[in-house]
Order: sequence, then structure tokens, then C-alpha cells
Amino acid sequence: MILNENQKMIRQMARDFAASKLAPIAAEIDRSGEFPETTVKEMGALGFLGLAVPEAYGGVDSDITSYALVVEEISRVCGSHGLTVAAHNSLGCWPIAHLGSDAQKQAWLPGAATGEHLLSFGLTEAGAGSDAGGTRTTAVRDGDQWVLNGTKMWITNSHYAGAIVITAKTDLEAEGSRGISAFVVPTDTPGFTVEKKEDKLGMRASDTAPLTLEDVRLPADALLGEEGGGFKYFMMTLDGGRISIAAVALGLAVGAFDTARVYAQERHQFGRPIASFQAIEFMLADMATQIEAARQLTYEACRLKDVGESFGHMAAMAKLHASETAMFVTDRAIQILGGYGYTTEYPAERFYRDAKLCTIGEGTSEIQRMVIGRHVLTD
Repeated sequence: MILNENQKMIRQMARDFAASKLAPIAAEIDRSGEFPETTVKEMGALGFLGLAVPEAYGGVDSDITSYALVVEEISRVCGSHGLTVAAHNSLGCWPIAHLGSDAQKQAWLPGAATGEHLLSFGLTEAGAGSDAGGTRTTAVRDGDQWVLNGTKMWITNSHYAGAIVITAKTDLEAEGSRGISAFVVPTDTPGFTVEKKEDKLGMRASDTAPLTLEDVRLPADALLGEEGGGFKYFMMTLDGGRISIAAVALGLAVGAFDTARVYAQERHQFGRPIASFQAIEFMLADMATQIEAARQLTYEACRLKDVGESFGHMAAMAKLHASETAMFVTDRAIQILGGYGYTTEYPAERFYRDAKLCTIGEGTSEIQRMVIGRHVLTD
């Protein structure tokens, strides 16, 4: 992968920030589960929260490759910060920036770019996960307003979001994925409640919570894009989001690999570094090979999106391979560290717990295989 000077600069900026600001707090916020408001605002000041926001609305409007580089470098040190940046940009900012009206963009994107508030995306429900077309949240017209009722689950950044893009059924007679629309819902709207934060296995400092909508009244212009376009819109959003999760997973894998490699060179057994034993050397070789394959897939998906070519199948491949690589590499890292890998003294176990989300969020590994399979059978 050949980077231009601007991409190299933004990667170095993210790497330096992660080393100086995130590395000292990553273990503690994982233990406490506390959302890192201070460093998130600092990321806003650096432009990391405006990567998907057009310059006209105060953002950076970066290419996708630069965005993925930032997410990878941050996740290499702290998965919770990486996920916060990824969800905000790809799921929160992108739909409004590309599908919203000028008024919606003016209302939400400038503050999102600076970190004044985050943005989020509410799609998943108890009965609508992999079957995203099974949306049960409803939006009914009442004069010049929409009235929304329903619940959403696993919503990232929800307690810190100024607005959340919510999908809801607007044609109650339509079956399956038809008749779904999207709305920009300010989080301070009466009847809109962000519930208690989830207590999670990994990504513990990332904010994840359910949402409840009870007779939430919105003006007609809260509709995002065209009525009935919701399914198409969230599939477009998820295609880009899969690149984000691939970058998170890649960063976690690299972080775990670096930890294991350094440990293997420093740890001595039988009078020599354990890295000199073929069993360890082979594990490191397999880890490095899988990481490089994940990197190539991820940045090829970025390249395709940057040049305007079809990229959904490549994003699915990148997300599938990178997330499963992250699980493989973090598992091997713990094995190389032995007993230390099983403790919180080293970050390997945190990377392992964080990596699991990547095989679930933005579509499970099984869903990615379905997307890839359908592409290769119809290509």
C-alpha cells in the first residue's frame, strides 16, 4: 500500500496522539467502563471526528483511506476510542452528510466535526439484527408531524449524541424491508430516552445503550432523504461501516502482535529468548501473514470507495477477514505471553475481548459470508 504525503501525515498524527494520550489511560477506562470525554473532545480538536464531514460544514472531508488509517492507529492502542471514532464518522456523520438536507447538515455536522456532540445510528432492534428489514419501530404521520414509537438496541455513542439517525416503518402495510424510512432525531426530544449503558465483555469504555421512543414527535423535515428509502440508506451506510470495523479489527490485531513480538524477544527460557524457538516463530509468522492480508483487503476496499467504484463486496471481505484475523492474532498473543497474557498486566487480554465485537457488529461474520457469496454467484 503506497500512501501519499497527506495520508502519511495524518497516520503519524493519529499514532502520536494514541501513544501520548490514549496509551496511559486505555487499561484504566477498560476497567472502569468510563467514557473518555476529555480525549474524545481532543480527537475532535485534531479533526478525527470530522473526517466524514464536508469542509463546508467544518469538517475534514478526508478520503476513506486516511479515515481508515486514523481508526487503525487509534484502535492499535485502544479499541474503545477506535470504535467511538468509527461509529461517529461512518454511522452518524456519513448518512447526514450524504443524504441529509442542507438544514440537517447545518444543524448537526459542524458540532459533530469539533466534538461538541457525537452522532449515532439506530438500526438494530430485539427482533431486527441480522434481519435488518424486520424493523418494528414505527413512524406515523399526524398532520405536519411524525410520531415515532419503538425500541433500538446496541446503539454506540448514544448517551453523548446530539442526534441519532433512527430507522422506522412508515408504511405499516409494507412487508419485509419495504416501507422503512430514516429520521434525524435530536436526543433531547420529549419521549426519546437513552437507557442504561450496557456492561460489556469488551470495548468497555465505548458507550453502548438501548433506546426507547414513546410518542416522539418530529417535524416533517426530520425525515432523512426520501420516505421509504430507509432500507437502501442503511445498507449504503453499513457498506461504509464495514470498512470502519475492518480498520478497528486491523488495529487491534496489530496492537496484539506488537505486544507479543516484543515480549517474545525479551522473555528468556532455557537460556535464550522464546522468539528463537520455532514454535513461537511460526506463531508470529502466521500472525504477521494474516495481518498483512487483512490490511490489503481493508485498504483495497478504501481505494475502491475513494475512486467511486463498487466496494460493498470488498468491504464485506475486509470486515470478515480482518475481524477473524483479530480474534486469531489476539488469541495467539495470549498464548505467547502465557500466564502474563491471561492477566491485565499486559494489554493482550483487552485486545482479545475488544476484538470479539468486530465479528458481530456491522453484520456478523455469517452475514458477511452471505454478502460475499451472493456477489461471487452473481458477478
